[in-house]
Amino acid sequence: MAPTALLSVSNKEGLLPLAKALTNNHGFKLISSGGTAQLLEEASIPVTRVADYTGAPEILGGRVKTLHPRIHGGILAKRKDPKHQSELETLKINEIDLVVVNLYPFQETVVNPNVSWESAIEKIDIGGPTMVRAAAKNHAFVTILTNPNQYEDYIKALNDKTLNEEKRCQFALQAFEHTASYDIAISKWIAERKQSNDSPWLSSLALKQSLRYGENPHQKASWFSHPNEGWGAAKQLLGKELSTNNLLDLEAALGTIREFGYAIDGVNSKQSKAAAVVVKHTNPCGVATGNSLKQALKSALDADRVSAFGGIVALNRAVDSETAIELKTLFLECVVAPNFDTEAIEILSEKSNLRLIQLNSTAINSAERKNIRSILGGILVQDQDDEEVNTNDWLQATKRYPSNLERLDLDFAWRVVKHVRSNAIVVVSGQQTLGIGAGQMNRVGSAKLALEAAGEKAKGATLASDGFFPFDDTVRLAAEYGIKAIIQPGGSIRDKDSIKACDELDISMVMTGKRHFLH
Repeated sequence: MAPTALLSVSNKEGLLPLAKALTNNHGFKLISSGGTAQLLEEASIPVTRVADYTGAPEILGGRVKTLHPRIHGGILAKRKDPKHQSELETLKINEIDLVVVNLYPFQETVVNPNVSWESAIEKIDIGGPTMVRAAAKNHAFVTILTNPNQYEDYIKALNDKTLNEEKRCQFALQAFEHTASYDIAISKWIAERKQSNDSPWLSSLALKQSLRYGENPHQKASWFSHPNEGWGAAKQLLGKELSTNNLLDLEAALGTIREFGYAIDGVNSKQSKAAAVVVKHTNPCGVATGNSLKQALKSALDADRVSAFGGIVALNRAVDSETAIELKTLFLECVVAPNFDTEAIEILSEKSNLRLIQLNSTAINSAERKNIRSILGGILVQDQDDEEVNTNDWLQATKRYPSNLERLDLDFAWRVVKHVRSNAIVVVSGQQTLGIGAGQMNRVGSAKLALEAAGEKAKGATLASDGFFPFDDTVRLAAEYGIKAIIQPGGSIRDKDSIKACDELDISMVMTGKRHFLH
């Protein structure tokens, strides 16, 4: 008996070549409905309408088409079970060997913030997920395809006669991931519309891939992600598979670069300066802005080229050829940017191990804005520390006011220090980090690291601290290196000591009233 394929897709990409290969080269009979059947008929590809196959018309405006025993019996029947086979014969149900289904475009519909409740609800697929899950459950005998990018692989397996249960199981896993992410999108949208405090996103992320290992080779690791949001929607253009540490560093780099604006879907904005961030072990080691992306990148690398070696780079504009050439001057693990032009990709392809990650602003902005960390037996969930900086809230605490240039650098330093592990100190001049002290058990220790790294360049520079000064010792140390302006949260019972020291040493101090601890 000829094999049977059921085709019912919202995304018609690649459908006709697949259908022709199935019918012309492998003798499949096709069953279809709605717009899929119409497209096949217009292409003169033989197809049987679902309503003709089941003997039951489509009803309720198309809401009920494939929910029928002749469809689901043909998908779910075990081929080696005599009782199943007897029931199929009695009920005149044909076995269905291939199911090709992708779902109504719910995610694409609700991207529009003004979409009506009724319009969104109508884009919730019912029959599609049912067929997908049925075929995936019965993958021992049935193949399920849910994405056009699978078609070529499937046809190749047919041609090579390598379509086995293991291959069908791979397709089944992808199918369950497909329906899981679909359900997440629906529940998340409804929760947001109804202002629910529940977050179905937390517990229902799909497995994107098993990673080679965790932070160390003896640790197993897996990456769970929403396929259409955040890093799950990123495109890797070049390089080796991403590792756990790559992803952690990329997340840290992205959080920092977004402080300086991020090109909307790869289109550079004139409203924000070009910016570059270099991250090592989740801490920024070089951050700079510039009139061009190349200039910003060079300044960020020059801030600490020793630490930048083997680092992660984030850029806030589309990468051009000049920037690509600068990226080649140092060994780097990963580069993330809104876009890469063709010439830049060609230049960087010479570095075979460099991972290029394209992540657009839509994928970033649609992602859940929660910070989630595990503890023994549970998780901690908090809002992201991503409120926009409001300089109007700053308190001028000292007699000396910062100059206009110093105030720009204070703003820059404050944006960077929030992304450095506490205790954190950042020294900045000319929109470039000169020294960064991270993760020390006391604030003076972090200040020493940052100021020693800045060296002579610290003269006339600015300094930012993520937490308040409990004593005036950091101020006095900063003065020894020539720091002229300081920004810190304030709030210590001994703020007056630090203010007095600044006035004595002719240093300007601004207090933000907000701290940025990062553990």
